[in-house]
Amino acid sequence: MASIREVAKLAGVSPSTVSRVMNGTANVEEDKKQRVLAAIKETGFKPNELARALFKQSSKIIGVIVPNIENPFYNELAKAVEEEAYRNGYRMLLCNSNNNTEKELMNIQILDQMKADGIIILTHSDKTGREIAGCQLPVVVVDRQLTGSGQSAYIEADHYKGGKMAMEHLLECGCRNIVFLRGPLGLSSGMHRYEGYQEVCRKTGIPEQYIDCLYDYEDGLRAAQELLERFPKADGIIASNDMVAIASYKILQNAGLRVPEDVQIIGFDNIRLSWLFTPELTTVIQPITQMGTLAVQIIIKHSQGVPFQQENILDVSLVERQTTRRKEKEL
Repeated sequence: MASIREVAKLAGVSPSTVSRVMNGTANVEEDKKQRVLAAIKETGFKPNELARALFKQSSKIIGVIVPNIENPFYNELAKAVEEEAYRNGYRMLLCNSNNNTEKELMNIQILDQMKADGIIILTHSDKTGREIAGCQLPVVVVDRQLTGSGQSAYIEADHYKGGKMAMEHLLECGCRNIVFLRGPLGLSSGMHRYEGYQEVCRKTGIPEQYIDCLYDYEDGLRAAQELLERFPKADGIIASNDMVAIASYKILQNAGLRVPEDVQIIGFDNIRLSWLFTPELTTVIQPITQMGTLAVQIIIKHSQGVPFQQENILDVSLVERQTTRRKEKEL
C-alpha cells in the first residue's frame, strides 16, 4: 500500500501539501493539486481514516450501544440509525453491551478515542449515566430516560399512554382477569407502562395482577409459566414487549389453552416478528424507525451547532391483530 510520502515524491510536492489537498484545509495551487490527485489515483493511496479523524476531530462515525443484539427491537432501531446516518454521509458502529455496564463504559471510551461524532445508547445503568455526564461527545439516550445524566437528549415513546391503551383494549375485548407481565420498574419504560395500566385499574375497579419480567424471550417463558400457576383463571395478558408476548403464546399453547378464545394477549413494540408470527400479534406500536432517525438527526444538529429538542416523547398507537378479539355487542 502506498504511503503519503510516495504520493508526494511522485507529485513533486511535500507530504504536507498532499495532506492539505486530501483534507481541504488550505488553498493549494491548481497545478500542484492536479499532480497530487493524479499521483493518488496512480498509486491507489488510501488515507488513514483514524489519523484524519484525529486531525479533524470528526470521524463521521455514529456509535450505537445496545444492551442485547438478540432483541429484534434493537436490530430494527439500529437499521433505522444506519440508514439515516448513511443518507447524511456518516457510518454507524454498532456495539453490543450484553447488559454489562463495564462493556458499556468501555464502548463509550473507545468511541470517544475514535473521535466519533456522537453516541446513541440504550442503557439502564446509573453508572453509565454518570459516565455520560463526563463524555465530550453528544449522547442521545433512546427508549428511556436517565435521571441526572449528561445526555444531550433523550427519545422515548409515550409508555404511559401505551400501558393505558393495552389495558383498555383488553377490557373492550371482554377480559376481566388481566395479568400484566410488567417490565423492569428501574427503567422509565417499564415504570411508565405499568403506571398507565394502574390508572385504568383504579378507574374500573379491576384488581392489579402482575408478574415481574425482563424484556427477553427466555424470561417471558418463565413469567408465563408462573402466570399459569398463580393466575389460572387469567383471560388476558399484557406482555412487557412483543418477545415476551410470543413466549407467552408458546406456554399457553403447550398448556392446551387457545388464543384468543381462552386467553387474549397484547404485546408492545410492533417489531417485524409480531406480524410474521402466527397468530399475528396485537401490540402497541412504538415508532422505532422514527426514533432511530431522530437520534441521528439530533447528533448531526449538535455537530452543526443547530438547536434541537432535548426531550422527545413520541406518540404510540395500537394495532389489532389475531391475539385479541373484541367482544361482540349485544343487539
